[in-house]
Parts: sequence; C-alpha cells; structure tokens
Amino acid sequence: MNGSRARARMPRMPRSGALLLAGALAAGTVVAGAGTGAAAADPCAGGGPLPRVCAQPGELIDVRLGELHPTQAVLGFDQVFYKLGRYGGERDEAAGDVNKRFDDWCETNGQEEAATAGPGARLDDPASFSCTVPVGQETAGTVEEMKTAVVGPGGKLYLTDGHHTLTSFLEGPDGSADLRIRLRVTDNFSSLSTPAFWQRMTEQKKVWLRDENNRPLGVDRLPDRLGITHFRDDPYRSLVYFTRDIGYEVPDGATEFLEFAWGAWLRGEHDTSAYDLTAPGPYLDLVKGASKSMAALDADAVVDDGRTAAQLGRIDAWNGGKKETGGEFAKLARPLSDPKPGKLAEALDYKARVLPAPACTRTVTGPRNGPLTVTSGVTCLDRAAQRGPVVVRPGAALVVTGSTVDGPLQADRAAAVHLCGSRVEGPVSVSRTAGPVRMGGQGCTANTVVGPVVLTGNTGGVLFAANTVTGPLVCSANRPGVDDTGRAGQVGGPRTGQCAAL
Repeated sequence: MNGSRARARMPRMPRSGALLLAGALAAGTVVAGAGTGAAAADPCAGGGPLPRVCAQPGELIDVRLGELHPTQAVLGFDQVFYKLGRYGGERDEAAGDVNKRFDDWCETNGQEEAATAGPGARLDDPASFSCTVPVGQETAGTVEEMKTAVVGPGGKLYLTDGHHTLTSFLEGPDGSADLRIRLRVTDNFSSLSTPAFWQRMTEQKKVWLRDENNRPLGVDRLPDRLGITHFRDDPYRSLVYFTRDIGYEVPDGATEFLEFAWGAWLRGEHDTSAYDLTAPGPYLDLVKGASKSMAALDADAVVDDGRTAAQLGRIDAWNGGKKETGGEFAKLARPLSDPKPGKLAEALDYKARVLPAPACTRTVTGPRNGPLTVTSGVTCLDRAAQRGPVVVRPGAALVVTGSTVDGPLQADRAAAVHLCGSRVEGPVSVSRTAGPVRMGGQGCTANTVVGPVVLTGNTGGVLFAANTVTGPLVCSANRPGVDDTGRAGQVGGPRTGQCAAL
C-alpha cells in the first residue's frame, strides 16, 4: 500500500482558475493530442480541447500510455517485476484490501490512493474504481506525487519521471497502449528545433543518456515508446530500488534520475555479476552490502555528476538505526510464504516466470531490405525494420524484439520463436515448433499483427498474450496448449480452436 488510508489530508492547493482537468477522466480533457481539426490562427485560443503545444508548466494533462516518449533507455527490470507480481496477484484482496495497482494509479493520477475497487475492477475502466481525492480537489501534496512530462517539438510528450510505474501499468493485467493516466507538465519546449530541444533537455538533466552498462549513448538510441521490451535491463537500477529506506531516502524535491546516479556510484563498489540475482539469499546479501556502503558515505561525498550523498538522500543510519532483523530490511527479506512477502521475494517469483530468449548467434538492427531466411542458429531482429518476408527453417530460432516486419512471417519446425513488442505487416504462421513460442506474456511486450495468426502443432508451449491481431486467430494441436496469462488482447477476426476461449 502507499501509506495509511487514514492519512491526514493536506490543504487544498491554491489555483489561478480551475485545474486543467476539472471533470472526471471519462468526461474528456482540456489539453488534448495534436491534430484536433483545422488549424486556427492561434491554436491555443478559444475553448474546447487544445493541442499539446498549449500545455503550460504545472498543468495536468490526460494521456495515453502509447503516446509517451521515454527519456531513458534502461529500466531496473526487477522493480517492474515486483510491481507486476503484485498487480497480477491476489494477496491484497485476500487481506481485504484493493490491489496495489489501483493505489499506484490513483497516486500517479494525483488522487492519493484507491478508495474502492470492487470485483472486476480494471484500470482501463475508471468507473469501476474510485480514489480518495476526486479530480478537481487535488492538493499540493497529491500533485507532487504525479509523474512528469516535457512537451517537445510538434507537441510530442517526453516522460521524465515514472518510466517504471507506467511500464508496469502497460504490462499489467489490464494494461495496454490505450490505458490513460494524467501527468504533470514541467516544461514546454515545443518551440525549439529538435537539436535545440535535446540540448536543453541535456543541459537541464531531463534525459538519462547512459546504457545498461553506464556507457554514454545518443538520443537516437532512446526507445520510442513504453513497454519492457523496448528498454535494456540495468541490474544496478533494481539494486538501488531495493535499498530505498535502508541506505537512502528519496529527498524532498528529488531530481529526475536520482536512482540512476546512485547506481552509477555503486558500480565501483559492488559487482552485481558476482551474485545470483535469481535467489533471495545472495540478492539480499548484495542489497545489505550496497545499502551499508551508501549509508556510510560522508554527507558531502560526491556520488555522481557533482551531486553529493546528502543531495541524493543518503540515510543518516543504515536501516533507520535498526538491526537487520527489523526495519525496512527485515520487511524486504520476508519470504514469499509470509502473509506479507517482501518486495524482493515477489520480484523473484515473477522473474522466475519470464521465459528467457535463446542467445543470439546473428543480430539484425536498423533497416534491412529483402527476404530473410533463418537456416540455423538464433537470428535476432533487435529494433530492426525488416522489409521483406521472414522464413524460419527447421532447427533454427528467431527472436524479434522492438522491430517491424513488412511482410509475412513463417516458421515450421523451428527450435523457438519469440516475438515481443513488434509489428508484423502480414500473416504470421508458426507450426511444429519444438521449443517455446512466445508472443507477449511475462517480460514480453505485446505485438501488433496486421493479418491472420496461425499457431498449429507447436510442442514447446505457446504464450500468446495481449496482442492485437487484425485478422483471424487460429490455434490447434499445440501442447500443452495456449496461455494468454489472463490478457486476451484484441482480435479482428474469429478465434478458433484452442484460441476460441482466450
């Protein structure tokens, strides 16, 4: 939970006029996406929905997750896995509470926490649950907890805080690119050219241009959308998350990417590769060592990019001055069998369900023209634009992540087929695969297929979750069956065979 439900209310925030969103989300918004009709002399004049370029700092805007552009290329996957484990579990409801995802959504939306969420409640149906603070009655405190965005050239929205939370919403039980949330605008740089925009973002430290190994990267390597498949995994970012309130506390007025700054420092102190990050014991040992290193720093010690330990929230006494059998460390260490498991146990439980992709023997990135035939080994399309059909021969494997395929995709008697966070403009046919067939599911962002999908006679298990298919979905003779993990997706044609009940 995100604090006590009996917490004291803060004073109502002062307004010059009404908040930008004065009604319920379902009633629409004042600031809307670009392309609202014929252009006026002044696009920000008059009433009704306004283009994104009109949003001013401090305003609250209603957005689709699918329209947000990340300002970092990496996530701590284990933090997302913890959230997804909670979102898809039932322990909150079993304890007589609402599922954590409703609390997180309400907090992110500037409405404190969930008040009610009955059976069948879904994040994509705001009428099915309620928050403790109604829209239009936000306080300075509830607005402070909202995630933030910058308006860029052309009215594009760039997320500067909340990548983990919003990715968890998108990948969650009722998530999709169409799920809506409100964000707080911190800056409007829409009048700048694209190069000037990125220069301003870099100067003001509103973009994190380092990869999963803390190496510099260019803005061209930033993902173009949310979804776990579109990010790289930085284990140090997860490590910092688990040290929260043990080795550091998030300070008031914290800057963007604070946790990444701590992670950059920890790389020189602790080697995550020396620990088994799938097992609770070694992982806890790492968290304990890292958090003690953080707490032992002098307040004025420089951690990263000129920022000191005090500025980054270094805790005064490790674990709040308590022994490891108490305090936040003891809560983190609770096993999955505990009535209130720790975050780490829940993260690792979900992580164990993520199907690993085979190691690539050939990788294709960027544009590629012409047919692609995979005859052996493991071919990976990683953020590629494949223009032409793809055929996977017997014994070979294909892994497609964050890519587009302009043409049909066919695999027969392949070793494995993984399709995550990608778009295929053409039919997909996968048959008699000996290993796993994965299209969506845990750790694999859903796909879009413009055409039919046929899955037949695969014997290594089939994951098919939350995908969008414009044509029919045909499934037969797959063993042990087809698993949609409770996320059926959208299918434009009939669903038949094993997929009829999805």
